[in-house]
Amino acid sequence: MNPQESELVLNDDGSVYHLKLKPEHIAENVILVGDPGRVEVISAMFDRIEHKISNREFVTHTGTYKGVRVTALATGIGTDNIDIVVNELDAAVNFDLKTRSVKPNLKQLNLIRLGTCGALQKDLAPNSTVVTEYAIGLDGVKHFYDIPESDAERHVRIAFEGFSEFDPCINKPYVSKANDDLFSQFQHLGKPGFTLTANGFFGPQGRSLRLPLSLPTFNDDIERFEVSDRFVLNYEMESSALYALGKALGHRCLCMCVVVANRKAMQFSKDYHPAMKQLIRDVLDGLAK
Repeated sequence: MNPQESELVLNDDGSVYHLKLKPEHIAENVILVGDPGRVEVISAMFDRIEHKISNREFVTHTGTYKGVRVTALATGIGTDNIDIVVNELDAAVNFDLKTRSVKPNLKQLNLIRLGTCGALQKDLAPNSTVVTEYAIGLDGVKHFYDIPESDAERHVRIAFEGFSEFDPCINKPYVSKANDDLFSQFQHLGKPGFTLTANGFFGPQGRSLRLPLSLPTFNDDIERFEVSDRFVLNYEMESSALYALGKALGHRCLCMCVVVANRKAMQFSKDYHPAMKQLIRDVLDGLAK
């Protein structure tokens, strides 16, 4: 049964509802960023721009870089927005939007998130890069879907649930893994490890301004969590849902983040923009090979 109009919502022009995109607007290579302003930074490196589309916080530029077609798309902040973006990107390329029927031949996208993060290990200096091999989701998005768990993901999840400092009343954690091929291609651009995906910026990441925290020592304790020589390197707010939903829909996903704050050393980058521009250029060059 095809999704009804209340489930796969389309605009009057036939584009998907939030992103306002049609299949011809979307390249096989999609770079996802949180900040709408970062889309302009990426598309300024393109040889030419084919499409510029915006709706709410979702800004999309599609063009070519060294002859390879690339889409830069701003998701806004949080896994709730990732839920919208991944589902609507997949719908745009894998549904016949006129009939709301799934196409017989499914398209696979490369979904590469380039963001910023807070480091949880002292040796990660501001402006360095983290390449997320496994995302540990504290956001809950995956639990609303019937998505199978791989053996590798289960191994990390069980270890995290057994970590003595984790309080399961916060949120039931889940673990999602990067695409192996993309991870192998780009892991040299930063330090690989685990990423904690939080569902907020302040309390959920251990920041306290006027409100007290329920787990005040969690950030100190999580520094010790380790599985197979991999450690929790950083906090961010999108990668767990990107990996879980993207993989379940047949897409290839990877997240790389520039460190803007070291939470252990209490340092903040004076200017992370050069490091971000270099990461963007390195990823575009990698996609163009």
